[in-house]
Amino acid sequence: MKSFSYSDRLRVRACGILNKGGEVLLVQLHSPVTDSLIWTPPGGGVEPGESLKQTVQREFKEETGLSVQVGDVLHINELIESPFHAVEFYFEVQKESGELRKGMDPEHADAHQLIQSVAFMGRRAIQKKNVVPSFLKEEYWDEKRKGFTVFLREE
Repeated sequence: MKSFSYSDRLRVRACGILNKGGEVLLVQLHSPVTDSLIWTPPGGGVEPGESLKQTVQREFKEETGLSVQVGDVLHINELIESPFHAVEFYFEVQKESGELRKGMDPEHADAHQLIQSVAFMGRRAIQKKNVVPSFLKEEYWDEKRKGFTVFLREE
């Protein structure tokens, strides 16, 4: 198992938002940024030679056991919390196959796993939890109702 550090470098992340019946799939994990438990969409760091969409597919499989079809970018977030700096792309995804389960982070040994659980949550539940990024608390739901403006679409 390789040693891995998220700090002191720019990290590009790709994440997926799976909405099923008005609930979004979130992963609860121990955040290295805040050193606390957070809820966040499945996703992670882009590996060399990997597209953003391939990253979403790999991370979804690792973290949730689900295979997904990746759609359009819904949101781009920049996180700067010294010594952490990440640019995060959030894609709309649809489930293709698989059974939902709590997955794992292959970068971490079994005793040091970040992922604690996975769950679908509606808007009200998300507003009461420590969910990041914050756009999932209000903006996501408002944009979903109005129809997202798509800034990056694969041709």
